[in-house]
Amino acid sequence: MTIKSLLITSLICTHLSLHADSNTDFAGSGKLNLTGLIPNIDGVAGAGISHSAIIGGYGTEDQIGAAGNFSQVQLSDFKLSTQSVLVGFYNRIELSHSKSEFDTQDVGAQLGLGEGYTFKNQTTSLKLRLMGDAILDQDSWLPQIAIGYSEKSSDNAAVLNLIGSQSDDDSEVFVSASKLFLSQSLLLNLNLRNTRANQNGILGFGGDKESKKEWLFEGSLAYLLNDNLALGYEYKASPDNLSFAKQEDWQDLFLLYNPSKHVSLTVAYVSLGEIALQPDQTGYYASISIQF
Repeated sequence: MTIKSLLITSLICTHLSLHADSNTDFAGSGKLNLTGLIPNIDGVAGAGISHSAIIGGYGTEDQIGAAGNFSQVQLSDFKLSTQSVLVGFYNRIELSHSKSEFDTQDVGAQLGLGEGYTFKNQTTSLKLRLMGDAILDQDSWLPQIAIGYSEKSSDNAAVLNLIGSQSDDDSEVFVSASKLFLSQSLLLNLNLRNTRANQNGILGFGGDKESKKEWLFEGSLAYLLNDNLALGYEYKASPDNLSFAKQEDWQDLFLLYNPSKHVSLTVAYVSLGEIALQPDQTGYYASISIQF
């Protein structure tokens, strides 16, 4: 077991011992509808591509929450499929994991990789709420603030080395702030990531143009149309590390619908810019999440 794994286990065990109570309904779902958010493409609670300070799942400070998500993005020339799962402990700690497959489809043959060549990635993250409550603290302007750590890896080391990527695995640190303005029906999420991930890690980390990490902004704004429906926008800044191909910022417009408290359906129009020499990669995102 690594030092990082031991640290994570220690944090969880300490928190569990502080909350141990035979009368507690650990498996309850006490949060308001829609406030569990969904696991994003990294598995972290947020929207489709951005992080949030909110701890995922519907568990309150006396409960354990969880969520699972399957999503697919169909772009002009590529397809991205992701499976994510997270567990939230007592509205304080969140652990998450995701696996993704980026299918190059016909472009794979043009790049000399073979038609349908697939980049496979994994991300494991830990998030800790430091202060504030985005939902309950309506009498305060203080947002909920969280910090997090992610480890990312790719199964495509040989190809990544050929295109100039510095590494096939890396880590990220992030700081998030979130606030729900109930009277205005608005949820605002802001996040800073210390990263050098190329296309979120799909094309490795660092490159021949730039190898150092930098702090980049991402965020989302959601308007709650009613108790079961939200309309929103996301933006995710990206580094541009590779001479092989330019990288541009990501953004999307999404609609999130909860037919029941424990099921979330999301659709979005996405614009990811140039990817692997293919310009104007736009398309559609769809996901289903199960939350408790």
